[in-house]
Amino acid sequence: MRLVGILGGMGPEATVLLMQKVIDRRAGGDDAGHVPLLVHQNPQVPSRIAALIEGTGESPAPVLAAMARALEGAGARALAMPCNTAHAYAGAIRAAAGVPFLDMIGLSTARLAGQGRRIGMLASPAVRLAGVFDDAFAAAGLTAIWPADDAPVLALIRAVKAGRTGAEERAALTDAARGLVAQGADHLAIACTELSMLAPGLPEGVDWTDTLDCLADAIVAFSTAAGD
Repeated sequence: MRLVGILGGMGPEATVLLMQKVIDRRAGGDDAGHVPLLVHQNPQVPSRIAALIEGTGESPAPVLAAMARALEGAGARALAMPCNTAHAYAGAIRAAAGVPFLDMIGLSTARLAGQGRRIGMLASPAVRLAGVFDDAFAAAGLTAIWPADDAPVLALIRAVKAGRTGAEERAALTDAARGLVAQGADHLAIACTELSMLAPGLPEGVDWTDTLDCLADAIVAFSTAAGD
């Protein structure tokens, strides 16, 4: 199997969740049947929120490019990044490395196109402000439905980053999801990997796709595909 490099740390627990999802997709065999991952767990990547929302922080692009080069130099045959917001800097990653970048945005959009047309976005406001999904959605004929008020979702993401994932946070995600449905969304996208940690608590009757699941599937498919 081919080694996949992970640009991680955004946030740390979301990176671990991606690893667990990859492991779960190969369950039932012995150690050698699992996907080899090389994880650069770097919580010091400059804040995407500070750069994209507040306009006060340094660009994460140079750090992400350096991580990509390091992973390729260590033998990674493809790269993946479990952070939707950081895909605003995907161009810098592609320019820095000569191996494929498994683009969570494109992968997720392809799956969402088979689920609905008006996609409710459970995501950081930075994803909207940076237009992370805009081109992919336009090409797929999808319309993004954003929360009427960004503040509760951003507060929820910050709560998860601070380690709070209990009943209060799950209820807040459910409220945000129901708000998007009320705005006309016919399917939801969990498009922040912090929110992926809460997604299993969403109520029945709310249809959703987790971008982290799309990335985990692509990692397994790439690693296990026949190749040199």
